[in-house]
Amino acid sequence: MGKLFSTILPEHEEFIRKQRIFFVGSAPLGEEGHINISPKGYDVLRIFSPTEVAYLDLTGSANETSAHVEENGRITLMFLSFEESPMILRLYGKGRVILPGTPEWDELLPHFELLPGARQVIHVTIHTIKTSCGFSVPLFSYSGERNTLQQWAMKTGEQGIKEYHEKKNYVSMDGLITSLGQQEMKPILPEE
Repeated sequence: MGKLFSTILPEHEEFIRKQRIFFVGSAPLGEEGHINISPKGYDVLRIFSPTEVAYLDLTGSANETSAHVEENGRITLMFLSFEESPMILRLYGKGRVILPGTPEWDELLPHFELLPGARQVIHVTIHTIKTSCGFSVPLFSYSGERNTLQQWAMKTGEQGIKEYHEKKNYVSMDGLITSLGQQEMKPILPEE
């Protein structure tokens, strides 16, 4: 039932744009690490070309995707229809993390609505797209976005979020350093 593609086709793009939630999968190398699957809401995903997507990643309780992408680049984004015609669509690719304060961040940011608690952009270069039936996915109706995360980020403030990142987002649950952690741990070179 599954079909493979090398690029996002117009019908895939249309399907992706209709979904209100997508899931991100990543894993460390080796047999002992934890596989991470993370749901993403809000309007944070952008399609830049048939082989390039990115999403604005918001502050969360962990930062596993960043750690895994730093270590090995492997990432999968999965979209599935809970309404209308059933389908599951997966984007397999190589990810990289783009942090605030970098030229790439400044270049990409105009494509996104900057939401409170934005922590990084995950950019994915896609090598395979797979569609499958989704016949067993139940029907659900969308009733709206939760605003809890954005309210928390606004209440916590910029300094509070920075402290939260230091506590919860610099190292993965398997001990891998995330992009945020690497940025903070870089030695400060003396001025010449």
